[in-house]
Amino acid sequence: MSDAKVAFDVEIPSDVKYIEGVIELATRKCRELSIPPRKCSLNVRVALAEAISNAIIRGNGEAAQKHVRVRAVASDKAVVFDVTDEGEGFDLHAARPDPTAPENLMLEDGRGLFLMERLMDRVERFHSDGNVVRLTLNRE
Repeated sequence: MSDAKVAFDVEIPSDVKYIEGVIELATRKCRELSIPPRKCSLNVRVALAEAISNAIIRGNGEAAQKHVRVRAVASDKAVVFDVTDEGEGFDLHAARPDPTAPENLMLEDGRGLFLMERLMDRVERFHSDGNVVRLTLNRE
């Protein structure tokens, strides 16, 4: 991504009350980057909210002294969001219960990664100065 530019880079405390502010920033930046409105209002809002809440709750265990970093990089082809927490990480490809199966419909957990994978063009996880979930949304 040689044409890539950082759209924003923020760090928030591990507190869910900060999620909405980051989502508003991401939505505004998407519009400025001429991402289709539906992708800004639905795909980015839902997938990024799930990634940030997972980072706060699961990655950092809501520990007040820990932080979550959200970085967005835009290119001509895509917008890439990196959500970094201070947790141990997880296996992105581990078997997870299908949240659409009748026996799982009423469960509160298990929908975050499912939604991210449906709403983004690519979801990756790696370790780089913390546990990173990378969400890629193609412009087209």
